[in-house]
Amino acid sequence: MSLPVLVHRARKGAEEFRVIRPAEPLTRAALIDHDRYLGAYLDGRAARGIAELWLLAARSPRSLVHVPLRANGRPDRAVPAGTGSPLDLVLLHHSLQFAPSDWKRVRSRLGPGRPQTVSLPETRGDAPAVDYAARHHRENRDLFHQHVQAETLFMTGSAKVFRETAQYFLTVSREGPLHTPDDSGSTHFCTRLYGNAGILDKDARELHIEYCDQWVTPI
Repeated sequence: MSLPVLVHRARKGAEEFRVIRPAEPLTRAALIDHDRYLGAYLDGRAARGIAELWLLAARSPRSLVHVPLRANGRPDRAVPAGTGSPLDLVLLHHSLQFAPSDWKRVRSRLGPGRPQTVSLPETRGDAPAVDYAARHHRENRDLFHQHVQAETLFMTGSAKVFRETAQYFLTVSREGPLHTPDDSGSTHFCTRLYGNAGILDKDARELHIEYCDQWVTPI
């Protein structure tokens, strides 16, 4: 599978950072900080796009994958105006050891980017083999760590945890559009990344992932 992206490079002192963004904006997607939890609201196309970027993060340990979302509209009914704070998203491998506090400066130095096409494994919807018992071992280090900095959620993890959890977004992409609309004309389908599943570290908040088919435009 081929994924068109924009590749940016920015320097901070002697360090150079490679930042990858999707070439096509994911306009029907929102990431909202609800204080007690985080909410990702996506239509089918955006959910698949996030899954692909999740897989890209798994195989790009020397890059930051940046998904601009803050300027998007909100899903009609699911998140009323004024509810929570909109966030961008950055996915990165823990070995990069990037400090989220540096992000605002790095982001300000990004140019227009260079178009490129990357190859990813086919996302047929098949769930990868997961050792669920191993997730609950004390020695499990394949956990997401979260930081919110400069209106951006940082999801930092291993290649393994990115590969295994891309399936959550693929499920929303595949199953969400199949649900019958209710009396309001909306559908409801959701899943979540939560702490006691052995996916998030103890300080991370639940990520609620909801399919939304009706959207309002940005103000």
